Amino acid sequence: MVSSTDILNAKILVVDDNATNVSLLERMLHSAGYTSVTSTNDPHAVYELYRENRYGLILLDLQMPGMDGFQVMEGLKEIEGDGYLPVLVTTAEPSHKLRALKAGAKDFVSKPFDLAELRARVHNILQVRLLHLESKRCNQMLEETVRELEASREVIRLKTIDEQKKSERELALAQETQESLLPGSCLSLKISISMPSTIQHVMSGAISMTFSNWIQGTGWAFWRMCPAKGCRRRC
Repeated sequence: MVSSTDILNAKILVVDDNATNVSLLERMLHSAGYTSVTSTNDPHAVYELYRENRYGLILLDLQMPGMDGFQVMEGLKEIEGDGYLPVLVTTAEPSHKLRALKAGAKDFVSKPFDLAELRARVHNILQVRLLHLESKRCNQMLEETVRELEASREVIRLKTIDEQKKSERELALAQETQESLLPGSCLSLKISISMPSTIQHVMSGAISMTFSNWIQGTGWAFWRMCPAKGCRRRC
């Protein structure tokens, strides 16, 4: 929110070719509590002054020789990118009021000046102007925050993809390791399938002989039935 102190400390520029009007406006503004009031009698100097100070309000006389207030406002539009002109025109011509508002002025004050009217109109324009600037700052901060959030979301997305790929690689490695550590019977089967038939035959004979020797060593005998009824013979 805009405080009363912010309004009273806002920069004000008085533009009038009449030194008496300038002096009168300065006194009226200072008496109302405004602390930063400057002035110029040269309308051509307004542009440079505005570029340097970005006034919260310009009290602009419309009828000036060489360059009138309407021409000054046209030049200010080129400087103020958002088209908001903090201009309060001062004029003694009622016909100029509507034209000034269409040209971009925010309000007008009639000559001769009335202190109460001047205070009210200056206060209102400054309040709106400062609120406008505050709104712009908030919008810029919001846009910056949105950009930061989008950047953070992209970082998180890329990190998630990397972690997913890492998990897939670890899972594939675990499966390869598990397949290489099969049970002995399966491993023997794989070896048997991969051996040439000659080697398999030799190994089979050696295993049979070893088993037969083991049987004989135990003293066991194999018996079989003779084809003749009731006859037994030892193998």
